[in-house]
Amino acid sequence: MKRQVRRLGVAMLVLYAVLFIQLNVVQVVRANDYNSNPANIRAVTRDYGRPRGQILAADGTLLARSVADNSHFKRRREYPEHGLFAAITGSFSFTFGSDGVEKTYNDELSGRSTNGSVKNFVDLLTDQQHTNDVVVTVNKAVQQAAKDALGDRAGSVVAIDPRDGSILALWSFPTYDPEPISQTDQAAARQARTLLLLDPNKPLLPRSFRETFFPGSTFKVVTASAGLSSGKVTPEQPVYPTETQFVPPNTTRPIRNFGGERCGGNLFDILRVSCNTSFARMGVDLGAETLVGQAQAFGFGETPPLDLPNPAAASISGVDFFKQNVALLAQTAIGQNTVRATPLQMAMVAAGIANNGVVMTPHVLKEVRDDQGNVVRRYNPSPWKTAVTPQVAATVRDAMVQVAQRGTATRLQVPGVPTAGKTGTAQIGNGKSHAWIIGFAPATAPRVAIAVIVESQSGASEATGGRVAAPIGQKVLQAALNAVPAAP
Repeated sequence: MKRQVRRLGVAMLVLYAVLFIQLNVVQVVRANDYNSNPANIRAVTRDYGRPRGQILAADGTLLARSVADNSHFKRRREYPEHGLFAAITGSFSFTFGSDGVEKTYNDELSGRSTNGSVKNFVDLLTDQQHTNDVVVTVNKAVQQAAKDALGDRAGSVVAIDPRDGSILALWSFPTYDPEPISQTDQAAARQARTLLLLDPNKPLLPRSFRETFFPGSTFKVVTASAGLSSGKVTPEQPVYPTETQFVPPNTTRPIRNFGGERCGGNLFDILRVSCNTSFARMGVDLGAETLVGQAQAFGFGETPPLDLPNPAAASISGVDFFKQNVALLAQTAIGQNTVRATPLQMAMVAAGIANNGVVMTPHVLKEVRDDQGNVVRRYNPSPWKTAVTPQVAATVRDAMVQVAQRGTATRLQVPGVPTAGKTGTAQIGNGKSHAWIIGFAPATAPRVAIAVIVESQSGASEATGGRVAAPIGQKVLQAALNAVPAAP
């Protein structure tokens, strides 16, 4: 009998231990995954219909607020700018949960965060209803400039302050209006969301940070950085041969220059004209460890720490893969085949060069204010990656200035402002390509970095980054320089 009791006791202890471990896994280890899961609407069902704070742009523009409603919920969420800031605010739906700032900063907006004033903390303990307002870094003038410049073409625009990682614009087209799917009439909300899901253009997808693309020749900034960081490339050496095509090792398929052009020369020469053959040679000469390591130093292969839900990670194949596929290493060095990036990631590449080699943590939160208007929390900027040394960043910056002055990115040049840029035209098959531009200004003291992609452009000679994306980037840079002060 005693043996059976002991066995029962041991079994109970084991079961309690398993239960304890599982509770910790659920509540601690997997808590972040559960909270970010779009299917988890627990926080919304708890807070829907309660008082909720406003979301405001950095310039004071009202982006989201709660207003009285005749339904049993008593309140509904309203988005006065409709689709202009949808990728940032997200939506707040009883049926479908929340997204964007509405999700990331739900505790602040609902007044549940303990990062508040003493009065709010006391209210929390006594179950008094209060709210906080969330102020984001995005500026309406810059966001509007991005929208107007891109027009009705599918694509994205990202503008970021390289000094502190503040997102100044985060625009994707097509977009959607968060209001219909956030309404209290649940049947109407379901219908609105169903129509959005059926749209083949995916308006619910914020392409700027959740979709990856071939970066094309904008990736040559990463390849050039790898060459300079390794010491195998300087502004003067090597001098790459002038040629129209290059056949990488272990293949008979050549890599050709755009339009059959002949090009070669030193680093500044080949970046200025975006010479495919030279950068393909550079990638092969550097080797997989150097090129992949440099891409990872810029953040490729990791999910960026953006304070919006579910950002996508830029990707590049691994070192072992390239050792067996040298020809693909050559293609990757020019931004094709095995490398993909979000527009946000390429904006951070430009921002890293602009900020002396340091990529700051990207963020949309500026500050949190309590319901008396007092600032109770400010975002504290922090570095994310040290991509290159200040010396390498300075050299790449000077090369990018030449690209904007007399190379493929002349249409990016802001009048009277030293501008740095790099174009890209990423081939995607069927005679189509993505048109890219990255850059920053003023080149001498950068305070705005941008990335623009215009997707699936037709026409080989006209659908280039320099012709299509650069004018968009120029307008956004100009708007951002007008909106962002010289001192951080």
